[in-house]
Amino acid sequence: MLVDDQDTSPVDGVEDAEQAADAPSGSGLAAERERRLSRIAEIRTSGAEPYPYRFDRSHAISEVRDRWGDLEAGTETDDRVTVAGRVMLLRDSGKLIFATLRDRSADIQLFMSRAVIGDDGFAEMKELDLGDWVGVEGAVMTTRKGELSVKVDACSLLSKAVRPLPDKWHGLSDTDTRFRQRYADLIVNEEARRHFEVRHEVISSFRRTLAAEGFIEVETPVLHTEAGGAHARPFVTHHNTLDMELYLRIALELHLKRLIVGGMERVYEIGRIFRNEGISTRHNPEFTMMELYQAFADWTDVMAITERLITTAAADATGSTVLEIAGQSVDLAEPWPRLSMVGAVSDAVGQEVHPSQSVADLAAIAAESGVSVAPGWGPGKIIEELFEHHCESSIVRPTFVTGHPVEISPLARVDRNDPHLTERFELFVDGRELANGYSELNDPVEQRARFEDEQAAKEAGDAERGTVDEDYLRALEYGMPPTGGLGIGMDRVAMLLAGVDSIREVILFPTLRPEVHDR
Repeated sequence: MLVDDQDTSPVDGVEDAEQAADAPSGSGLAAERERRLSRIAEIRTSGAEPYPYRFDRSHAISEVRDRWGDLEAGTETDDRVTVAGRVMLLRDSGKLIFATLRDRSADIQLFMSRAVIGDDGFAEMKELDLGDWVGVEGAVMTTRKGELSVKVDACSLLSKAVRPLPDKWHGLSDTDTRFRQRYADLIVNEEARRHFEVRHEVISSFRRTLAAEGFIEVETPVLHTEAGGAHARPFVTHHNTLDMELYLRIALELHLKRLIVGGMERVYEIGRIFRNEGISTRHNPEFTMMELYQAFADWTDVMAITERLITTAAADATGSTVLEIAGQSVDLAEPWPRLSMVGAVSDAVGQEVHPSQSVADLAAIAAESGVSVAPGWGPGKIIEELFEHHCESSIVRPTFVTGHPVEISPLARVDRNDPHLTERFELFVDGRELANGYSELNDPVEQRARFEDEQAAKEAGDAERGTVDEDYLRALEYGMPPTGGLGIGMDRVAMLLAGVDSIREVILFPTLRPEVHDR
C-alpha cells in the first residue's frame, strides 16, 4: 500500500499488455511505447545508460521486512539499505513521490522527497514509469500510518520498460494470453506466482524426503532408441550424424531399472516426459514425472512412500496436510483407502467382472454401459475402460486403485494370489490419476513375452503400445533383485496442492496453438 492510503492508480496512458505490439500508430499502446522509447533516447543523449550491467543490493525486500517490520509508526532510522525491483505503483503528490517496489520476495514502499534527493534527482524520479526496474539506496523508516518504507536518497534506473504493464484492475483477462505471456502474468498476478511457489516447494520437498530415505538422484537419456515404459504415442526425431530415428522419452522407467540391475538399489529422477497426445486441462505434451525404484521392496512399500512424499509435500508447500478437494475437507495425514479395480467395476455394473472372462462377455457388459470396444482389445483393456467410464470421476479423497489386469500392465509382476491381475496400483485424487506403481517384473523370460505381446498390438495398429527392448531384456538377464517402482506426476501434485483445475496453471510455459499475428 502507499503512505496515507493515497490513490494508487497507474499513470495515464497504460494499456493492457495483451494489445498487439504492432498496434496502429496513435493508438494507446503504440503511443505509449513511442514515448518510452523517446525517453530512452533522452537518457542516452544525457550520457547515462538505461540498461546498466549490474547492481549491488544489500538486502532482498523480504529481509528488510523481516528485520524492520516491527518498527512503530512514524519512526525514522539511520539504518541504510540498498534494494532493487520493479516499480509496480507510482503516486506523485508534488514534492513527494510514493512508489511500490517489488522483487521476488516481497513489496516495499519507496518514499522519495525533493528535499532529500534534490531537484535533479527528483526530476529523474518523475520520469519513472510503471514496470521500470530500479535500484535504490536509503534509510529504513515507517510513515505515520505505519507503512514500512525506504526513504530514498539515491535511485538508479536498471531497465527501462518499453511496454506498459497489464491494466492494474483487470490484468490479462484472456486465459490463453495469460499462459502465452507468462512473463506478464507473473508480473501482475499474485495467484500465478503462488502456484509456482507451491510447485517449487513440492519438488524441493520430494528431494528432501527421498534423500533422507537413501535414494540417489540420477539423470537418464531424453533421446531413446525404443519408446518404452508406458503406453503413449512418442515424439519422433532424427539424429543426422548417426542417421537414426530416436524418440523423446515417454517414461523414465526402463533406464532407471537398468541402474537397479547395476546395484544402485535406490534411485530416482525428476525429469521431463514427452507424449504426443492431446492437450486438455489434465494433459500437456511435455510434463514432469518423478520415478523411483527401490531394490528388495514391492508395491506395498512404494504405496507407503507415495503417501509420505505427497503428505510431506503438502505440509511443506501449504503449511497443512488438510486440503479442500471438490468441496470436501480432506486430511492427507489420514490413511489412504484402497479400492480394487475389478471390485469397483463389478459394483458399478451390478455383476461380476474379471479378466478371466471372455472378451465377448465383457464386451456385452461394456455395450450395456455405453462403452465402445475397439478391435483387438482383450478382457483387461475392457475392464480398464469400464473403470474409467464408471468409477474414476467419483474418487475424491486420495485412493489407491489396485489389482490391474496383466494385459494393461506389461512391466508389473503378476499378483501372487491371482494370475490374471498384477501387483500394481494407481493413485487417484479428485478423479485424476496422480501416481502409478507396482512390484516390478524381473523375470527376463516373462518380460520378453510381455514385450512381444506389446509389439503385436503395435503392429496391429495401436500406436501407443510398446516394442521389444532388447537392451533392457539383456539387462534383466544379468539379474534384477525384487524391486518396487513408482511414478508420480509432479504437475498434477502441484495442481492438487495449489487448488487449481488446469495443468496449465502449474506449467510455466504450457504448449499452446501457434499465435496468430496480424502481419
